[in-house]
Amino acid sequence: MGAEVGVRPARRADAAAVADIQVRAWRQGYRDLLPAAALDRVTGRDAAEAWRERWAQAAAAPPSPRHRLLVAVASELVVGFAAHAPAEDPDHDPAVTAELVALLVDPLHARAGHGSRLLAATVDLLREDGFETLVTWTFEGDDVTRAFLGSAGWAPDGTARDLDMGEPVRQIRLHTDIRPGAGGEGPGGASGGTAPDGGTGVG
Repeated sequence: MGAEVGVRPARRADAAAVADIQVRAWRQGYRDLLPAAALDRVTGRDAAEAWRERWAQAAAAPPSPRHRLLVAVASELVVGFAAHAPAEDPDHDPAVTAELVALLVDPLHARAGHGSRLLAATVDLLREDGFETLVTWTFEGDDVTRAFLGSAGWAPDGTARDLDMGEPVRQIRLHTDIRPGAGGEGPGGASGGTAPDGGTGVG
């Protein structure tokens, strides 16, 4: 009998699991995208503790009801997470545009559809909150994440930025229309072998 899977709002008690997944997913998914020193810095012991605090706060006391942290579970085990919030980029209206801040699945539980379920649940909640557009930033060289989101109706919107991580690392912004019937319905036919299910992910 297979594991019982689903998506639910995160709780404070999930923060350690969420941070651990983030560290494992980044180490695997970003090892060829980021300078080694920068990756070590954002996935080391001190960073992991800071992420635990950040995610505990996000789960227990988000800045607003429109800031949400979701977790994917398999037989009650947290195996992935997604976070979204009103968009902060100055060229978007935060009343109707949201940002997918993170979407990561534990590499130990890859290719099981958890990323697709997280993305679908995110879109459902955003529609309930009145959002029409969803954006995210991803590394330009992260072909796996770009393919996953592309299969779900996302596309680059022409905006890019360079992060200083010891050397410039380029990110591009993707967007999708999540209004009902607009095509950005969620993962569509995406399978578990796509980006978040493969352990990489967004921002």
